[in-house]
Amino acid sequence: MIQLSEDQAEAHDRISEILLGSGVDIANLELLPTAQGGETVTAVLGKAGSGKTLLLAEIVNALIEMGVEAVSADYESKNRADKRTFAVLAPTNKAASVLRNRGVPATTIHRILYTPVYDPEYEKIAEWLAGEALRPVIEGLTDTALDRAEAFYKTQKSMPGALAAAGLRGSDFITGWTRRESPLDIGFIDESSMLDDRQLSDLKDIFSTLVLFGDPAQLAPVGQSGSMSFEALPESSKLVLSRVHRQEADNPILDLAHALSDPDLEFHDFEHMIERAAKEDDRVVVSPRVNTELMARSPVLTWRNATRIRLIHAFRSVYGAPQAELLAGEPLICDGIELPMKHRKRRIDLETRGLIKGAQVIYLGAGRKPGFSRVWVVGAEDPQVNAASIIKIEAPDQEEPFIPFAASMGAAFVHGAACTIHKAQGSQWPEVQLFGPDIEAAARFGRSEAGIPLWKRLAYVAITRAEHRLHWVTRYMLSKPTTPLTADDLKIAPPTELVLTSETAE
Repeated sequence: MIQLSEDQAEAHDRISEILLGSGVDIANLELLPTAQGGETVTAVLGKAGSGKTLLLAEIVNALIEMGVEAVSADYESKNRADKRTFAVLAPTNKAASVLRNRGVPATTIHRILYTPVYDPEYEKIAEWLAGEALRPVIEGLTDTALDRAEAFYKTQKSMPGALAAAGLRGSDFITGWTRRESPLDIGFIDESSMLDDRQLSDLKDIFSTLVLFGDPAQLAPVGQSGSMSFEALPESSKLVLSRVHRQEADNPILDLAHALSDPDLEFHDFEHMIERAAKEDDRVVVSPRVNTELMARSPVLTWRNATRIRLIHAFRSVYGAPQAELLAGEPLICDGIELPMKHRKRRIDLETRGLIKGAQVIYLGAGRKPGFSRVWVVGAEDPQVNAASIIKIEAPDQEEPFIPFAASMGAAFVHGAACTIHKAQGSQWPEVQLFGPDIEAAARFGRSEAGIPLWKRLAYVAITRAEHRLHWVTRYMLSKPTTPLTADDLKIAPPTELVLTSETAE
């Protein structure tokens, strides 16, 4: 049994009361008629280590045990009068994958806005696996293939995974995507400090009950004037977790993060704290140079855009990357989809596969057509995509990025060996490199956000991206890599094709 702290238990009881309005009685494990009324929005707030994810997991486990349907982007059963639904959402694929790695079924906010359109024949398999129909007979699929699908679904509740086990690809059974029309009951939103007001409004249209989980010490979304969407909620709708739990208490990374709440702490005092922590615990490292090999999978976090570009240029130089092409294994960040409105379906295809703005991607090699790339979308459940790409490589002292190759339209990418702290929100990596001189520059800048010095917000967000080890980098230097850059560490299989054909482009 998981032992909840006093503040977690209080929040759990409050959320249980709120869920009654959606016809879900966690206390008595009963499904009830839904109450009529407007939407309910509640925020569970707490800093890193306060147990937000543990609380979310406990509630989700109770809902699954009761038979409340967990709605994901890959399949949704038909509406019934007695059906109750919930979804766990995160702003980015990486944030959703962090939850999935902790046993919480999660998908992105974007994907829940759309529902997949299944091929009618293969939808019979999905209905059977979901317990809504008898075992089907499908032309071209043997009983052995269906047995594999059933065995997979019993262990992992992923419909695409089960159909893949039967020998089907996503392009076989998902024929398209449509904007969601049917509402859902309960939505749990993780990393809600990243939500802007428009996204929150969209979610209110879908869910009658919303529970936001967020960290008020993080950075507000760009364009929100330093404020977070949950700040506008009445105080009675905010549940605060203040305790740092036992399993987090002996964590020097979290100790550093929480030390930033001291209003009298100055930057140089904080840097001395980092140095002392590094002498006492190998989970904190002070380094005079950036670890180049680590940059390939975990970007260096910076405040200034100029620093980011300089580090990317140095990374490519030290690996000997040609200016006009990419090496397999180079990290990228999706910068959005550049497609005209008439290709809306193709845009939805790309975005639902994880190519949304800010998504982290590993370049695998050239695609089957000029301008196409094979990429690995970090954190996505089906990570391999072959897509029309526009690659932009920025260089120091140049206003316009260099474009080594590009399709006429498709997914746009910038390099991902370094990224800004703002863009890193919602993500976590086993090891994180934070570029200390940029935090010092922010401290000298003297700017505040919501009454808190900007450098402290930046440092807090960057530090809490590290799961196991924090590297505090002190100088503009890179280590020399000991091995060539490759994508061999990824589990490579044939990618699902998401291409813009000549017919659809006309």
